[in-house]
Amino acid sequence: MRKGLLLYNPAAGRVPVRPFVRGIIRPLNSSGWQIEVAETLSGRHATQVAHQAAIEKYDAVFAIGGDGTVGQVASGLMNSETALAVLPAGTMNVWAAEVGIPVFDWLHNRALQQNAHLLANAETYRVDVGSCNEQVFLLWAGIGLDAIIIHQLEPRPRFAKYVSVPQYFAATVWNAAIWHGMDLRVWADDQQVDGHYLLAVATNVRRYFGGIAVLSPNAYIDDGEMDMWLFSGDNIAVAFRHFVDLFAGRLLTSDQAQRLPFHSVRVESEIPFSMHMDGEPLLGGTKAEIKIQKQALRVIVPSKALKLLKEQRE
Repeated sequence: MRKGLLLYNPAAGRVPVRPFVRGIIRPLNSSGWQIEVAETLSGRHATQVAHQAAIEKYDAVFAIGGDGTVGQVASGLMNSETALAVLPAGTMNVWAAEVGIPVFDWLHNRALQQNAHLLANAETYRVDVGSCNEQVFLLWAGIGLDAIIIHQLEPRPRFAKYVSVPQYFAATVWNAAIWHGMDLRVWADDQQVDGHYLLAVATNVRRYFGGIAVLSPNAYIDDGEMDMWLFSGDNIAVAFRHFVDLFAGRLLTSDQAQRLPFHSVRVESEIPFSMHMDGEPLLGGTKAEIKIQKQALRVIVPSKALKLLKEQRE
């Protein structure tokens, strides 16, 4: 019998997940999983518990929460044989959108059980993981405008999550109106780029902006390569243009946005900049060093996610 840990974030999402946790155990048990349950106390605690599960040779950690929780659990499971299985229940669930897993909320209150059935016997694959200043991320690391917004909004009380989209939009407009960007020097592998940018985003996945827009349509999660996106500009008009190009799928041909594929990248600035990883605030600074650990994390994913794999597809 396979041994799994059900690790849930009680503060995640718009709907408290605690009353629904026990209902997930039965479908996992019926598929041959022996399940233990633990509750996270903080992001660091989530990483520590996941790491201990890896030391104790659990077959998988089923993480219930949003993208922040997913990234924190991934950090604890890196370079181990314990797999990550994501049961999305957060405010933003970009990883779920990426791999095609329905999200738990009031309108889909059986999604946790359905996803447990879906992942219980799904295949496990190895995916890439990034590190920014030696802290792990699974989705993205961001510098500049998006990081400023996340620092203002997170952490949010649960009632605020019901208006997360208009709140995020309003914060974006306000900060774009007063943020004039930053001078950055970027080294992506052997290429050097200097410029004035509103934001810079290193991404491991295709989706961005809460999962409703595609940033890197040709990204794979197992090829040992990521994209660094540099968005030029110094005012709200240019920021709005980036926003329109993002949703229209025109970034690849934009003269104001630049994509730098990389295996390692270093970003420097004369003044401190804000940073985030996987939508969670990160201590800023004047330097960011981002590296890729190729296929360093085992993840259980449904068959519809195979399009995201380049080297492990059958």
